[in-house]
Parts: sequence; structure tokens; C-alpha cells
Amino acid sequence: MTGDRIVLGIESSCDETGVGIVRLGADGTIELLADEVASSVEQHARFGGVVPEVASRAHLEAMIPTMSRALEKSGMTLDDVDSIAVTAGPGLAGALLVGVSAAKAYAAALDKPLYGVNHLAGHVAADTLEHGPLPSPCVALLVSGGHSQLLLVEDLAGKITEIGSTIDDAAGEAYDKVARVLDLPYPGGPPIDKLAKTGNGCAIAFPRGLTGPRDAKYDFSFSGLKTAVARWVENRERDGLEIPLADVAASFQEAVADVLTGKAIRAIKDLGLDTLVISGGVAANSRLSGLAAERCAAAGITLRVPRPRLCTDNGAMIAAVGAHLVAAGAEPSGLDLATDPGLPVSQVQIL
Repeated sequence: MTGDRIVLGIESSCDETGVGIVRLGADGTIELLADEVASSVEQHARFGGVVPEVASRAHLEAMIPTMSRALEKSGMTLDDVDSIAVTAGPGLAGALLVGVSAAKAYAAALDKPLYGVNHLAGHVAADTLEHGPLPSPCVALLVSGGHSQLLLVEDLAGKITEIGSTIDDAAGEAYDKVARVLDLPYPGGPPIDKLAKTGNGCAIAFPRGLTGPRDAKYDFSFSGLKTAVARWVENRERDGLEIPLADVAASFQEAVADVLTGKAIRAIKDLGLDTLVISGGVAANSRLSGLAAERCAAAGITLRVPRPRLCTDNGAMIAAVGAHLVAAGAEPSGLDLATDPGLPVSQVQIL
């Protein structure tokens, strides 16, 4: 590859409309030029979760304004763009369709190559925008509202292997459900994290799912923890006792962080590796990042966590995956690119 390349990324898998622009250098470095996001989270808050039809409509309304802001921020025009990457899965079917349709239109109008990429790979690639190239191989802990996975990352352009996943609720989903029990706003992650700072994480011994000697050592389960919190609160209310909200939040959060970091460290040791990347929306959680830092330091493991802005859904992370594909000389996707709401993380690109 000779000369710099400008890669534009479009994200619309859930409730954020993201447009990111990166510069892929001739030496393979990736420079973030713009990262603009429009969120529809406030429109979903009163429902206690994302409403697919509302999300799709919000993407339609936000796509062009978000694109305009990204181009202005980067100092680029559409004519400067060399390649377009777009989230093709996994995600909400209608939401994905809006982003892919927009990307196809831009690619066709500009006669530029199109890359349909994996949203989950994007979360891992987001770290390269802050900390540079990933060591190969490394382990990534991906934690969000819909996913809790341990990944062996050998090549962001094509070789990512799931070594562990949740068998029920994702960590972010458990946060939302516990927040509802505690009468906290949606989404549940930030208010629980804030409340937990004034509580005692050792006050209540909530269960750690799938941590027994015969359990799958890299898989997760948070459904039982969510239920345990609900039952503990119900029992206190039944007995007319005060609910120590801060202690409940802190103890719940401690259980989640303990399991996530414990299994991630175990996987790295078992595989003989030395780098852990934590990505996804829940990576912004203060206790998760704090406990991970403590345990990684004790084990001599390098920890990489993108800044909070890059942890949540955004177009920059999709542009980063596109840049890796361009650098690897990957074949572009066709204009007949289809979305796949259930796309596995092992498939980084849809042709």
C-alpha cells in the first residue's frame, strides 16, 4: 500500500448513529480524524430498553446530520474518502438496514469500495485508535448491553475466536435489570456505578455465576445474579426493612467485575499471553476497569482500555476495522451487501 487512505465508518447497530473518519498511513498507522455520534437513548428510557422501531427511525433522522458533523470535524469532504466501512451485524435488523443502506448509497455515488464489517470486531479495534496496534495474539474482554465475550484476537482483519461467552444475560443487560429493581434510570450502568461509589462492595455476598470447579471456565452467567439481587430486595421490603441502595449497587457491581476480570486473567494465563483489552460499553465502568488494573498489575499483564467515548458504540471503531481490512488488502463487499443481525464475531467481514 502506498500513500495515506481515508476510511469512513458508519455505525447503526442499536441506538447510536455513529460516523467516524480515520486516516490509514502508508506505514499502517491509524489516525482518528472525527468521531460523531447521535444517540436516541432518551427516546428509549421511558420503555426501560431499546425499542427497535424507534431506533430505526432515529437513525434515519440522524444519519445525514451526523455525517455532516464528522466531515466538518475532520476537515474532509466526501470526495476525500477512499473507502467506506459499515456495521453489517450483529445488531437490530431495522437499525442495521438504515446504516447499510446509507453506506451503499455513499459508496455507489462516490464509486468507492464498501466494507461490511462486524460490530464486535469494531469494539476491539477501537482500542487501536488510542493505544496503537494490538499485540498478536491477545485476549479481549468484550462487555456491553448485548454481549459478554472472551475473545482470542490474532488479526483484526480476519482472525478473532470466541473462547467464552455468556450463556444467558450479558453484563450490561444485568445492569439494566438491576437498575430497574433499584428504581434507577435507564440505561443502568452509569447510575449503578455512581451509586456504588458510596457503598460497600463486600456488604452483601451475591453469587458469582459459573465459577465452580466443574463449570465452563471461560463462560459467563449473570441471570442468577440478577435474580439474587431482586430476591434480596424483595425480602427486605417484605420484612419492612430499609434497602441500603448504595451497598446493593456496590455488591452487585463487585460480583460482576469479580467474575469478568477473574475469567479474563485465567484465560490469558492459560494461553500464555500477556495483554488484555477490555472494550464495549461496560468497559467504562469504574469498578471493572479498577479491578482489572489491580489484577493485571499483580499478574504482570498489560491492560488496555479505550477512553469511555470509544468504549460505547461509535463510527470511529467501524472505520478502524475498515482500515485494518484495507491495509490487509481485503476484497471489498459488494453493493448487494446484506445485513446479518446474528453475525458471529469470527466473521469480521461480510462480502
